[in-house]
Amino acid sequence: MSGNSNTVAPPTGGPASLRANCERCFGLCCVVPAFSASSDFALDKPAGQACRNLQPDFRCGIHRNLRERGFPGCTVFDCFGAGQQVSQVTFGGRDWRTSPEIAARMFEVFPVMRQLHELLWYLTEALALRPGDPLRAELGAARDETERLGGSDPETLVGLDVAAHRQNVNALLLRTSELVRGRAGRSGRDHRGADLVGADLRGADLTGANLRGAYLIGADLRGADLTMADLTGADLRGANLRGADLRASLFLTQAQVDAAKGDVTTGLAPALRHPAHWQLSITPNRPPAGKPHRRPRRR
Repeated sequence: MSGNSNTVAPPTGGPASLRANCERCFGLCCVVPAFSASSDFALDKPAGQACRNLQPDFRCGIHRNLRERGFPGCTVFDCFGAGQQVSQVTFGGRDWRTSPEIAARMFEVFPVMRQLHELLWYLTEALALRPGDPLRAELGAARDETERLGGSDPETLVGLDVAAHRQNVNALLLRTSELVRGRAGRSGRDHRGADLVGADLRGADLTGANLRGAYLIGADLRGADLTMADLTGADLRGANLRGADLRASLFLTQAQVDAAKGDVTTGLAPALRHPAHWQLSITPNRPPAGKPHRRPRRR
């Protein structure tokens, strides 16, 4: 990370309530969404039907081997804590198996709650960037309102115009990003929503860049500097982040990291972890085949 005193420290990662706790959820992410057989999922599954790997105790039977069994899409899904909120708060601990009469409504509520919790995560991250008043007050009010909505009854949640609420929150998040990057003198290139699929961005200077919603699928970002780059909603599936500096990137989620490729040289903020499927050791360089390996002279 740059030693510039104007560089904003990365956020803390948000409270535990905004992190998935599968022990307190009834496997909603294994039931509610529809799966299509692809490189992400090994089977077709209609919405509202339990995945064949979901066990009676609401645990995944192949959790430790999801990638090897053809379900990498499951490993990068993040409900931001919506699963336990719906299971334990909205429906008071009743599950859809023993109380089938609530199943349909519970399945309708989950995607709404997930969007609210995702917005709560972003708002929490935005406040941690210390944007200053009056924007800080607006962000705080938006977070309070989002929390209030998340505590509503099932009928209210199903009838909520979550798209309109998301639009309002996104406007605040964009203002926060622009203010923080500008204050740090890091307003970079505007790649918002850009098609950068497979782009060669090795060693690119993307400090302060606006990459909100950019398509970076399979992009080569080895050694790129993404300090203060806004990565809100950027699609990083299969992107090569080896040697890239994302320690002070803005609004980078664990799910985005999990979907990318990297290794121990990838710089991440303390709140983010290097995924287990990444290569987390440095492989020593091997001499080309047929050529003798010479030890460097000591100086």
